[in-house]
Amino acid sequence: MTGTLVLAGTPIGDVQDAPPRLAAELADADVIAAEDTRRLRRLTQALGVTPRGRVLSYFEGNESARTPELVEELLGGARVLLVTDAGMPSVSDPGYRLVAAAVEKDVRVTAVPGPSAVLTALALSGLPVDRFCFEGFLPRKTGERLARLREVEGERRTLVFFESTHRIEETLAAMASVFGADRRAAVCRELTKTYEEVRRGGLGDLAAWAEANGVRGEITVVVEGAPDKGPEEIGAEELVRRVRVREEAGERRKEAIAAVAAEAGLPKREVFDAVVAAKHSG
Repeated sequence: MTGTLVLAGTPIGDVQDAPPRLAAELADADVIAAEDTRRLRRLTQALGVTPRGRVLSYFEGNESARTPELVEELLGGARVLLVTDAGMPSVSDPGYRLVAAAVEKDVRVTAVPGPSAVLTALALSGLPVDRFCFEGFLPRKTGERLARLREVEGERRTLVFFESTHRIEETLAAMASVFGADRRAAVCRELTKTYEEVRRGGLGDLAAWAEANGVRGEITVVVEGAPDKGPEEIGAEELVRRVRVREEAGERRKEAIAAVAAEAGLPKREVFDAVVAAKHSG
């Protein structure tokens, strides 16, 4: 008989949020694959658990190489527990490769549900939660980041992003540029921890706040979905802004005008005239 792969959600801050089943799985697993073995040690100590199984590191740097080894353990009948630093494995964390490899070999995969930064931030944001999409981390390079934001500019569902302390100011400024300064958003940091903070407002105001004060800790950004605008509601100023954003990301003006016209449902001449008029007016 083959074994079982267990994806275990771990606390995103407060260790008391750990589900009761987590302690039992940590104690009984044959193999524990951990993103950070030191954090795992702190978690087991906090839960009063002594793992009986073998502990292996499983992080971005060795994920590809270690996956076959873990699959062999599973095929040999082992119960393999996968834990990451916080939250659910595979969600912007290691895990996808192992799950895909296990499924391919018809190995049973189950989960211990736990805390989620995505759902916690979404619920606290004050923005619509009936439909949403998770975009994870944006690209680090400016042009690629703008291009990714443009892809979801018209997305009607609420958007959820992860971001690092070092890039949050640039990201909020880019979001304000692409989505518009008035688009509502929430910056959620250090969720469930001592210094938890949720800052809500327009993207322009949030970008200014981040630049003036800095934002530290684990950060999740929730952004309101795009409004339902018909072609007649898009003014010349907005058309020019969209063209400018595309040009700043590296597109030639001709292609940028064509793309904006297509997404707005307008003739290219109308967008071209708006750009020319804006140029002449300074």
